Amino acid sequence: MENTIRHVIKLHQLGMKDIGLVGGKNASLGEMIQNLAKLSVKVPPGFATSTAAYQEFLDKNQISNQIYTKLKDLDPHDLKNLKKTSGEIRKLILSSKFSPEFIAAVTKEYNLLAKKKSLSFAVRSSATAEDLPEASFAGQHDSFLNVSGIKNILRAIKKVYASLFNQRAIIYRIQNNFPHDKVLASAGIQVMVRSDCGSSGVMFTLDTETGFDKIVFINASWGLGESIVQGIVNPDEFYVYKPSIALNKPAILQRNLGSKASKIIYGKGSKITKSIKTTAPEQKKFCIDDLTVTKLARFAATIENHYKKPMDIEWAQDGKTKEIYIVQSRPETVRSQEQHQIIERFHLKKTGQIITKGHSIGQKIGQGKACIITNPKQMRLMQPGQVLVADMTDPDWEPIMKIAKAIVTNRGGRTCHAAIVARELGIPAVVGCNDATTKIKQHEPITVSCASGDLGLIYRGILPVKVEHIKVAKLSKLPVKLCMNLADPSKAFSYQCLPNDGVGLVRIEFIINSNIGIHPKALLQLKNLAPKLRQQIKTRTAAYPNPVEFYIEKLREGIATISAAFFPKPVIVRFSDFKSNEYANLLGGSDFEPQEENPMIGFRGGSRYLSKEFADCFALECEAIKRILAMGLTNTQVMLPFVRTVEEAKHLIKLLEKNGLKRGKNGLKVILMCEIPSNALLAEDFLKICDGFSIGSNDLTQLTLGLDRDSSLVAHLFDERNEAVKKLIHHVIKVCRKQNKYIGICGQAPSDYPDFAKWLLNEKIDAISLTPDSIIETWLYLAKNV
Repeated sequence: MENTIRHVIKLHQLGMKDIGLVGGKNASLGEMIQNLAKLSVKVPPGFATSTAAYQEFLDKNQISNQIYTKLKDLDPHDLKNLKKTSGEIRKLILSSKFSPEFIAAVTKEYNLLAKKKSLSFAVRSSATAEDLPEASFAGQHDSFLNVSGIKNILRAIKKVYASLFNQRAIIYRIQNNFPHDKVLASAGIQVMVRSDCGSSGVMFTLDTETGFDKIVFINASWGLGESIVQGIVNPDEFYVYKPSIALNKPAILQRNLGSKASKIIYGKGSKITKSIKTTAPEQKKFCIDDLTVTKLARFAATIENHYKKPMDIEWAQDGKTKEIYIVQSRPETVRSQEQHQIIERFHLKKTGQIITKGHSIGQKIGQGKACIITNPKQMRLMQPGQVLVADMTDPDWEPIMKIAKAIVTNRGGRTCHAAIVARELGIPAVVGCNDATTKIKQHEPITVSCASGDLGLIYRGILPVKVEHIKVAKLSKLPVKLCMNLADPSKAFSYQCLPNDGVGLVRIEFIINSNIGIHPKALLQLKNLAPKLRQQIKTRTAAYPNPVEFYIEKLREGIATISAAFFPKPVIVRFSDFKSNEYANLLGGSDFEPQEENPMIGFRGGSRYLSKEFADCFALECEAIKRILAMGLTNTQVMLPFVRTVEEAKHLIKLLEKNGLKRGKNGLKVILMCEIPSNALLAEDFLKICDGFSIGSNDLTQLTLGLDRDSSLVAHLFDERNEAVKKLIHHVIKVCRKQNKYIGICGQAPSDYPDFAKWLLNEKIDAISLTPDSIIETWLYLAKNV
């Protein structure tokens, strides 16, 4: 019977049918060698020890009974006893001996591979319950890199066996109801890829945070892959769009530069690997180029197509040959198992002492310690998970608003900056409290509730919250399209799960402010800047070919991510609509922006694009859009804001064409913001040269009634239901209907203004564009009341 035991098997002889023989990891490696080598997916050669050899090892050393007796009725919460038991079992295994037959079989296969003395090997675990769709066991067992010499190979195999009983593996089996004696060990022995002098990483065929399955998410860092697997480094990140890969079009959606402060390389002597600090140039640039990113994503898509399920893949690039190898591939077991068609509604289980109140933004509840910021210079004090409390906010504050659990301000109405950004970020905000910065104490735990309608309440302490989940699939069809206002690309993959008809407004100002942070003119005129400022910009843009390319690509990445998330639904991208005071706040901006008494109606929108001072900056925005369309994201449409006259609109259409964006070519649509009374009064003439209007009800109301919506002195007069505003909107909708042009509106949630919503529906508007946080409430409201 002993002679029938197959101690080792070459990887290329294995497939997924052999999980019981060599474990999930080794079976998967063999599966790829057999089926995907012809599709250019490379796997390092090697062999696997069998689970039968492992069982023989336990039986011949007569240690099975000792091991499983120690594990019987083990309490995983008794950490002291768990550590003791684990140590005893591993010591027992490491002191046991391999059979002569096993040693001979491993030695034979090793000698066939180790023809070059310079070769070293990876010895990895592969258990029978490992890398399964329902439980991956990822990181539970040990692997060993840069192992050479048959004695060291055998020692590493024994350590792999022992790692089956380390503390984390024992706990994992107990938690996932895997009997200890049913999980058998195999070791995979593969030729090492020289990523110690190259790069390596992990990639998933879906977004690990949201489960969005149209992308490949790649992590990459210098040196051996253990740096990423063990969480030692902050790696570079790349998102690649799978449909663009299939069309052989440019496919990279995002690049995020990681610090990559260290890397693991080969060691010397008994120290088989060691960690060293990376150099400053290594930290400042991406560790793999675009060609490699695309090639990796193509391999990931190929692997996923073969396995017919989302995959978690480890890869390594040889620093000498530049060849890419797949060293592990297993089913992704977290996001792919989740139900995404569910939405949340928040309720307080009980109330408490009210500190202050104001206008509620959104319907969520946020909690945390208050961080009171009275001066922008204090923004560094803000910590993730705190509640931002301030007098008011502007675009400079957006980086810290992104890390806040909620926002509370003294000043501002329902359409102020803090309110708009909070809606887009999907976090609760209470604005216009008047006394928030004086009534709330620094670092005091508070609860910010927007779950009580228009009135937002700030309670003392952390109150209990109930979250209600609603299945999206059960939502009714509506008589109007509901689109989203979206600015933050990082939210796109999660928000696309919400019921929607596309994105009615992409505010690229958020991308420019948060992801770029530099005035475009400063990039175009880098040589003319002061040395200190020039160096700041060079440092910030070092990972890209040049500073101008940094601006274009960061803009393209942000917009493309949103367009990809919602494809094929329309995504309307508004060109930048910063006012001069907001542009001046960007790095280098004060050198190029005028001082204006009233920037709201000054150098902005169409007039800015056409000016000689900004035309070359506008060209960068157009180039970003051209690149997005070249990816196959033809759902991307463009929108021109704040166009004052018909003649100006005609010049803008020509300027777009000059910059490679011809209206109608490949279905490109050009929309105008209808936010100035002249747009409405001359709607017939404006609509002859564009594809439709998107009504900006905030600016239209402000300019029709002649008030500043951010001024608390006149904020009570701001009302888009005013008859003068409604007359203008009525005329615009009527003309759009007559000319068969698109007509949408970016405004308040219908649940906030039910009478206005019903009026809009009666007027036959095509689409209402709302912030993501409002869209669920709106859908439920309209389904119930229309």
